[in-house]
Amino acid sequence: MSDLKRGLSEAVAAAFAAAGLPAELGRVTPSDRPDLADFQCNGALAAAKTARRDPREIAAGVTATLAADPRLSVVEIAGLGFINMRVSDTALSERANEIAADPRLGAAVVETTRRILVDYAGPNVAKPMHVGHLRSSIIGEAIKRIYRFRGDIVVGDAHFGDWGYQMGLLIGAVMDENPFVKALMDQLNSRAAPITSEEEKTAFAALQDRVSLDDLDRLYPEAAAKGKAEIEYRERARRLTAELQSKTPGYHLLWRHFARVTKVALERDFHSLGVDFDLWKGESDVDDLIAPMVKDLDDKGLLVDDQGARIIRVARQGDKRDLPPLLVVSSEGSAMYGTTDLATVLDREKSFDPDHVLYVVDQRQADHFEVVFRAAYLAGYAPEGSLEHIGFGTMNGIDGKPFKTREGGVLKLNDLIEMTRTKARERLREADLGAELDPDAFDDTAHKVAVAALKFADLQNFRGTSYVFDLDRFSSFEGKTGPYLLYQAVRVKSLLRKAQGEGVKPGPITVADPAERDLVLLLDAFDQALTDAYEKRAPHFVAEHAFKLAQAFSRFYAACPILSAEPTLRSSRLALADTTLRQLEQALDLLGITAPARM
Repeated sequence: MSDLKRGLSEAVAAAFAAAGLPAELGRVTPSDRPDLADFQCNGALAAAKTARRDPREIAAGVTATLAADPRLSVVEIAGLGFINMRVSDTALSERANEIAADPRLGAAVVETTRRILVDYAGPNVAKPMHVGHLRSSIIGEAIKRIYRFRGDIVVGDAHFGDWGYQMGLLIGAVMDENPFVKALMDQLNSRAAPITSEEEKTAFAALQDRVSLDDLDRLYPEAAAKGKAEIEYRERARRLTAELQSKTPGYHLLWRHFARVTKVALERDFHSLGVDFDLWKGESDVDDLIAPMVKDLDDKGLLVDDQGARIIRVARQGDKRDLPPLLVVSSEGSAMYGTTDLATVLDREKSFDPDHVLYVVDQRQADHFEVVFRAAYLAGYAPEGSLEHIGFGTMNGIDGKPFKTREGGVLKLNDLIEMTRTKARERLREADLGAELDPDAFDDTAHKVAVAALKFADLQNFRGTSYVFDLDRFSSFEGKTGPYLLYQAVRVKSLLRKAQGEGVKPGPITVADPAERDLVLLLDAFDQALTDAYEKRAPHFVAEHAFKLAQAFSRFYAACPILSAEPTLRSSRLALADTTLRQLEQALDLLGITAPARM
């Protein structure tokens, strides 16, 4: 089953080929003037340049061939040689019924299934998530869902930052502040025998009462600043990092405590956003691979000694910008951020064998990933071109600067989620929505509205651009917002419940009214939106489709009476409404948004 644009493109391409012209000139696109046509082809103008013929003459030959196509009610030439096409009501009706009967609602699957790994979120152990993690979580989740819906085998990996220099900083800072922790570390580190499970349990219980995530969040900025300012402090943090990576008993147990208290907050925040992962791996999971990997890199002649450190030079002749080498082993002997990223590439090749890995990470990390990818290709750890950085811009406040608290600090993600929930409750009450819901159902609806506001505010933009997050605007039930889409979905659900109560059932769809035509053309465009989102790794194509579909339904609802229409028309329009709801909810689900049953 093919959408109208693809089917017409094949027909127009054949018409160009029959005229002795390149078939690729027959590319069909939605019309720039929907008041004049549904689709258009501009190939005659391009053909005229190479064939040195009048474009209208070329267009006339193509339209003569297309005139016999039963899907088209009008084929005409406009301007210098544009070919305008209007689809017949019969063809639109057939297409609408195909979509209605299709479990995938008109969406095709990929011809060749691939194994895809999506690396997104990237939170750090010992630090609560902040708004800087929002975009990677939202965009990565949408990309994972879109790729999976298109038929690929997809795995999502959270990939925690849990094994680097920041851990050494925190271990030192916690011991400096808490003499009990320092004494416990000294005791555990001096043991000759391994720590027993009972001793572990006792130590974890003691740490639970003395070191919280709030403590870690407070201590880290202080320790990071001190590490930059004081050489001795920085050197101690590096030594502690190396000892942690050598699994010194006390430091390793303290690090595991950091991971435990962090995971509670991470699971809460990710669950609130409707984000889930197949893998919850971190940098520490590849620690055992690093030593043999370093030896392998050395054996391959890729490692270069540089001031006590060991590096891989990745610069290529013709580079337009200077790329630094990959620092594999520091002068203190510890693995670095790039080292664990390189080992992660190797681990994924061995454990999952992906055809492609997508790293959904801030655009500012582009050079880092280019360095890691080049090193991976040089080492033969991944096929050339199989690693791709999916960068994105920043989420800014209404002042145009990266989103912060009123005090100027970084806003915690949980605080943003709760702030948006509060605003959603206000908006529902202002709009007199949800008044008949019990308190639990009202809160559930408010949460869905909040998530829709957060996610759609982000996903309606091309991921590479920065955007301004305006909570008042994005939480509105009017305009291009997530709550508006939910309202339209709930409106259809209410209509369907009322129809069911009256014993009215959907029937075959017959298209006649202009508003019906517009709605079916939007339903038909779903597959193209998915294709664009898939090929360009850009969920905003699906977000844009969802918004246009909701708008088209609103116009249809206003122009075409449904339950008051005569029986055949009533069943047809009810089926069209039902199909619209199913496709809209499918598009929303791909964005990680769920519509409530009622408002």
